[in-house]
Amino acid sequence: LDTLAQNLAELQASAAGLADLDVLANLAERAVSLELNAPELVDTPGLHITAGRHPVIEQVLQTPFVANDVELHEARRMLLITGPNMGGKSTYMRQTALIVIMAYIGSYVPAAAARIGPIDRIFTRIGAGDDLVAGQSTFMVEMAEAANILHHATSMSLVLLDEIGRGTSTYDGLALARACAEYLARNNQAFTLFATHYFELTSVAQNLPGATNIHFDASEFGDELIFLHAAKDGPASRSYGLQVAALAGVPVDVLNDARQYLAELEAAAVNPVGKAAAPQLALFQEQTPNELLRALKMLEPDDLSPKQALDELYRLKTLSQKK
Repeated sequence: LDTLAQNLAELQASAAGLADLDVLANLAERAVSLELNAPELVDTPGLHITAGRHPVIEQVLQTPFVANDVELHEARRMLLITGPNMGGKSTYMRQTALIVIMAYIGSYVPAAAARIGPIDRIFTRIGAGDDLVAGQSTFMVEMAEAANILHHATSMSLVLLDEIGRGTSTYDGLALARACAEYLARNNQAFTLFATHYFELTSVAQNLPGATNIHFDASEFGDELIFLHAAKDGPASRSYGLQVAALAGVPVDVLNDARQYLAELEAAAVNPVGKAAAPQLALFQEQTPNELLRALKMLEPDDLSPKQALDELYRLKTLSQKK
C-alpha cells in the first residue's frame, strides 16, 4: 500500500483514462451494431429528428420498429399528440428525450439524422405513482410534477407531458390539461410534447402560438385492431378504447354495456371546451325512461296478430314524435 500510495496520482489518471476509453469504445460499438448516426449540435433552437427510433424498445420487438420524425422550431414549439392507447404516443415522447440525451453525452443517436439545438433541461410527467407513505395520491404527484415544470421550464427546455389531468374528474382534468397547455405555450414557450386523450384539446391548437396537432392511428380489420405506430399531422379521429379493452381480455358483457353507455354519452352531445358544460356526465345521471321506451319494453311481439302489430307500430311512431 505504501508503494501504491507513492504512485496514486498516476494510477488515478490511468484509471480515468481507461474509464473514458471504455465508454467511448462501447458507444462506438453500439453505433455500429445498432445503426446509429452522428447528430448535429447547433446553436439554432429546435429539434429536427428524421426517422427517430427508441433504442431499447426496438431491441425487444418481434416486428420492425416504425421510425418517426420530430420537427420542433421557433414557430412549432408544442405538439399536441392524440391517438389510441398502445398506439405509440409514449414511445414517441420517450425516444425524443433519449435521442437528445444521447446526443448531449457525445453518442451517436438512433435516427437517420438529427439536428439538435440548445436544451438546458428535460422535464417529464409520464406515468403514475402513489406515494402512500407520504399521503400523496397519484393525482397529487401528477400535479406536483406539473407545478415543477410550469415554474422552471424555459424556452430552451424539452417538456414531456403524458395524459395530464387524468387522475381527477373528467371536467377538472380537462380544464387543468388545457390550462397547462396554454401556460406552457404562452409563458414558458418550451419545446413540448403533450399527449392527451382529451380530444377537446385538439381545438385549442388553433389559438395557441406554436401549437400543432399530430396523431397516431390504428385500423380495424374485422375483429382485429392494427396499431400503425406512425406519427401523422392533425388530430386523431377516435381513441379505440373499447377495442383496446377487448384486447386486454375484458369480458364481452362489460364491453357490450360500455358500448351502450358510450352511445348514450355521444347522443348527449357533451359541450366542447370553451362552452358551458353540464355539471355531470349523462352516463352517471339517473336515467328516467321515457314513454316510448316503456311502451317498447311492454311489447310482446310473439303475442300480436299482424293487425295488432301494425297498430302498435303506429302508436310507437306517435310516441316517438312527442317532445
